[in-house]
Amino acid sequence: MAKSCAITGKTSLIGGGYSNRVRATQFNPTGTRRRYANLQTKTYVVPELDNKKITLTISAKGMKTVAKKGIFKALKDADLI
Repeated sequence: MAKSCAITGKTSLIGGGYSNRVRATQFNPTGTRRRYANLQTKTYVVPELDNKKITLTISAKGMKTVAKKGIFKALKDADLI
């Protein structure tokens, strides 16, 4: 299974680049590359679930969401509990 954020659902994307030499032409000799999401493994303690520890693979944006909403509300919104 592909790695993805448990809160936001972010996964990797495929993107291309242009060299300055051929920027205005129809060809793209630089090819494509996979751009990965900034995923981290974090362990959170949920006080509403009797101090249960939950380990998540979460993106940096997901960590900001947890910091804003709180872990219980973020997990509830993501349908993980």
